[in-house]
Amino acid sequence: MVRMRDGIMLATDIYLPMQNGSVNVAPLPVILERTPYDKSGISRSEQNVRDPHPMTRKEVAMYFARHGYVVVMQDCRGRYKSQGTFHKYTNEAEDGFDTLSWLVAQAWCDGRIGTMGLSYGAHTQCALACLDPPGLACMFIDSGGFSSAYHSGIRQGGAFELKQATWAYRHALLSRESQIDPGRLHELQMVDITEWFRKMPWEPGNSPLSAAPEYESYLFEQWREAGFSDYWQRPGLYAEGYYDQFPDIPVAVVGSWYDPYVAACLTNFIELRRRKESWIQLLMGPWTHGNRSVTFAGDVDFGDESTLDDNISPGYLEFRLAWFDRWLSGRAVPGSSADAPVTYFEMGGGSGRRNAAGRLEHGGRWRRTTSWPPPGVKMQTFHMHVDGGLRKESAGENDSFVEYEYDPQDPVPTIGGAVTSGDPVMQGGAFNQVQTTELFACREIDKAQPLAERADVIVFQTAPLENNLVLTGTPLAELWVSSDRPDTDFTVKLIDVYPPSDDYPDGYAMNITDGIFRVRYRRGWDQELLMNAGEICKISIEPFATSNVFRKGHRLRLDISSSNYPRFDINPNTGGPQGYADEFQISTNRVYCSAEYPSRIHLPIDSGEQDHPGIGKCRSANR
Repeated sequence: MVRMRDGIMLATDIYLPMQNGSVNVAPLPVILERTPYDKSGISRSEQNVRDPHPMTRKEVAMYFARHGYVVVMQDCRGRYKSQGTFHKYTNEAEDGFDTLSWLVAQAWCDGRIGTMGLSYGAHTQCALACLDPPGLACMFIDSGGFSSAYHSGIRQGGAFELKQATWAYRHALLSRESQIDPGRLHELQMVDITEWFRKMPWEPGNSPLSAAPEYESYLFEQWREAGFSDYWQRPGLYAEGYYDQFPDIPVAVVGSWYDPYVAACLTNFIELRRRKESWIQLLMGPWTHGNRSVTFAGDVDFGDESTLDDNISPGYLEFRLAWFDRWLSGRAVPGSSADAPVTYFEMGGGSGRRNAAGRLEHGGRWRRTTSWPPPGVKMQTFHMHVDGGLRKESAGENDSFVEYEYDPQDPVPTIGGAVTSGDPVMQGGAFNQVQTTELFACREIDKAQPLAERADVIVFQTAPLENNLVLTGTPLAELWVSSDRPDTDFTVKLIDVYPPSDDYPDGYAMNITDGIFRVRYRRGWDQELLMNAGEICKISIEPFATSNVFRKGHRLRLDISSSNYPRFDINPNTGGPQGYADEFQISTNRVYCSAEYPSRIHLPIDSGEQDHPGIGKCRSANR
């Protein structure tokens, strides 16, 4: 039990290597993981292609200990065997600093500490780095590490990410308080979380978390803290404000295109590489959150070359071991993947057929480059036209606008995307953008219905492409909009449209990336400005970065609407305070497409002027 500055004790397991049959107590480098998911329990992402059964953190710790490291696994405050009250994200900076301060004072620590962890375990690393703790020598940050939790991870584009609610419910069930209080546990077990998502809005005391007040409290606190206030600019939630305080140490950043932390990963990489002298490394795969050992994301398969295992490294354990051997122990690592600062997966180029598992064969390949975005990427502008065209030529004088009604009680359903922790109401990955009765939040329909046929989705698309179009980087949509309500949302979704085929007679509309914007924040995230009816406003929506080949004969499509539920909370269109129970109002929203109000999207297109070499199969020598 390790004491924090306020006296709270955190449960901490320490694994020491054996040498000649005895415990090695000589000073050694330390690997630390801080987690809310049980320091000795199963870690679902600790698996590989050859063995899909996830390992426990105890087994992971023993692996690294056998290779000469002291390994420390710690339960975060208020979780499992640690004392204190869990308040998601907000204690990790100070608790991480205090833990490292304790570690460097131990006789078995040689003063060099490396950190690792996925998701929340990545957030804990960025949090402690904000305070420049003693002994921190390198970090391996996987699928997380808030660059700005306000801009992606908890909120995005001013909207609230409802994966925070499904996560809170699941872990309230597993909490220590629920395990020792049968009444509380029973009340939570009786909750039908799906039904609760059908009857928004919620309020404290009338939510699926009412039986777990500490979880309900922090959820509504983050939901209602809607502007970019000091609340969001603290260590642990806002690394962007503390990069200069980060120690100048090697950092590995790992992420994936269908993960909620794309923006966090890329911002952390770009800013640390710009500010620090040490080696900063980026790996971006085509996966969903932490699922680096499977070839598919959602309903789309990227091929055998898409896994980390056997392509980037023999496995995830070996990949991290090579990192710590190089930067924590100083051991030579011949053929290390660290030779390239950026490795990313370029999706697309597959057969387009349906494989034996029933998934679209989209394919792809690994690329290596010296920077992000890669050299040779240039922005190209595509203009939206009232006839539904997405073309390089500007809209004409006679063009005007496209109009639709947005009903908050009939939102556009989430069909894949950068989603995690959303079960049972949403799932991440790439899917055909078609409503089915199996999907949550879809209207009661007699048969499958493409999203493009909804009256509240407007579609802009190119003609069939005459050549392959390689998009790599972060798109930017600039929209001129209006509404008859004081506030509303606008969403954009970039789609790769396959032409009809024997396997897909109606074609296949594959979601690539998307974004959202709450119009009241058009003047800045720290101020709200409601709209006047009919007022024409310019807004900018930045979907997550991606890399995809839109093949010859495909279309590039942009869908625009005003909801993406349940991924994001529903804007009731009233302009009222966020996160409070409110009435719903239907809005009439417009997107303008004219010479005076030119709605358009800027796309990062790889011109091919500089080649980004691919990679072959890894060899065990890479270890």
